[in-house]
Amino acid sequence: MAILAKRFWREIICRRGNFPAVGLIAAALLVAGESPAPAQKAPTPEYQLKAVFLFNFAEFVEWPTNAFAGADSPLVIGVLGADPFGPQLDATVRDEKINGRSLQVQRYRRVEDIGACHILFISRSESPRLEPILASLKGRSILTVSDVDNFASRGGMIRFVTDKNKIRLRINLEVAKAANLTISSKLLRPAEIVGSGKD
Repeated sequence: MAILAKRFWREIICRRGNFPAVGLIAAALLVAGESPAPAQKAPTPEYQLKAVFLFNFAEFVEWPTNAFAGADSPLVIGVLGADPFGPQLDATVRDEKINGRSLQVQRYRRVEDIGACHILFISRSESPRLEPILASLKGRSILTVSDVDNFASRGGMIRFVTDKNKIRLRINLEVAKAANLTISSKLLRPAEIVGSGKD
């Protein structure tokens, strides 16, 4: 994954708190020479940016120690349903470590397939089943993320909202706290905090 894209994201969140222009991140990726494997469908610039967001969430969220099997267990980023990222998410986390933990990407067809997972992106393909999915994850320290409409108000934790060519975050802090997750103020500051039923 392009180091430039990660630095770009960090500068945005730490200095301005604005998540701009999908085109800007696409330009950063191009400058850094990113290109997906030719046999796989390339993700859109929007999902290239969202892959970087998922990686960075790992730096701005704290999990309880019992969310990991051991001190050297990897931090797992999962995708449930149709995968909009293609190879980009794998490329983003390749050879990276957060707090001494390596990162892995897992893809799941059904919520029942989810084992160890710390960040779960729930694809739009799962929107009709969203409530039962979230109900089955209750009590587990999994940061749930999606761009499904009304995701945060329906019990998800972080929703990507595209508004005027910018990506914004809506965070349901109550749900995150109930899952024993601590979200850094650096991530909360630029986000819109919402409650269940208020997305």
